Amino acid sequence: MTNSDTDATTGHATTGHTAPARTTTDGTTTDGTSAVGDAATGGSATGDVDPAVRAELARLRESIDNIDAAVVHMVAERFKCTQQVGHLKAAHHLPPADPSREAQQIARLRRLAENANLDPAFAEKLLNFIIAEVIRHHERIAEDAGPRG
Repeated sequence: MTNSDTDATTGHATTGHTAPARTTTDGTTTDGTSAVGDAATGGSATGDVDPAVRAELARLRESIDNIDAAVVHMVAERFKCTQQVGHLKAAHHLPPADPSREAQQIARLRRLAENANLDPAFAEKLLNFIIAEVIRHHERIAEDAGPRG
């Protein structure tokens, strides 16, 4: 018999079983322990990190998890809108890509990134990645709409 609970980070039910910890990009593990020694706190791979540091890491990671969830939901909403654009373009035989609009959006996002103290080059890479996926969706929508003419 397993103990059922709710994960505070995701809100999903848990069964009391835990997956093995995975190392994240910041050198820590998904169970909150350090994957490598930390000279600043005197921690080691065995997990002898100051409890206050662990608590602060947990608090920050919870915020990061919430922000990541919001980002995913915002991107999903964006794609809902761009899918509608794709259907409108296909219905009116417009090309899937709009280089002028894309350039305007990139310039706008770079300005927003600068104002937010975010690397504009990173913001541009992110938007280019999203735009490429949107164009791919628009191309598929146009193909599904049938031949032009």
